[in-house]
Amino acid sequence: MGSSSEIVAIVDEANQITGQASRAEMRAGKLIHRACYVLVFSSHGELFVQQRTLTKDIYPGFYDVAAGGVVLAGEGYEESAQRELAEELGITAELTFAFDHFHDGPDNRVWGRVFTCRHDGPMRLQVEEVAEGFFLALSEVLALSRRESFTPDGIKILEHLIEREPGVASNE
Repeated sequence: MGSSSEIVAIVDEANQITGQASRAEMRAGKLIHRACYVLVFSSHGELFVQQRTLTKDIYPGFYDVAAGGVVLAGEGYEESAQRELAEELGITAELTFAFDHFHDGPDNRVWGRVFTCRHDGPMRLQVEEVAEGFFLALSEVLALSRRESFTPDGIKILEHLIEREPGVASNE
């Protein structure tokens, strides 16, 4: 799990690096930072959904549609995405760039780079970060998001991805 002493890249609203700070300082100051998001689809078009552990520093216990996390100082988005996939889900996969996204919430201000990939498992979930995970059809994910707490940036990214690429979950 991300340590509060990790050094992360700090950026401005135009996604230009302005400095670096510890993860704890970034969270406490609600500083704009970078993050990667990887939506993992099965060959059948289902999306891997994970539930965050209760020890996460933001959105503990929430469901999430993406593996990912903060981009460390000196690290690129794709490098971060591959690292997070390996750490959280125990997998490697070919990433496809989808889009960049700015989320400006009351407790999280982040420039995210969104990727997709295909992987059918098995997954080796990182117990410190992921309580459980499972594949669902997109319609089931959206229905679950109306009943359960999901990370707000993740749901916005999923909705934007579906709008931009309606066939993203197809198994072609």
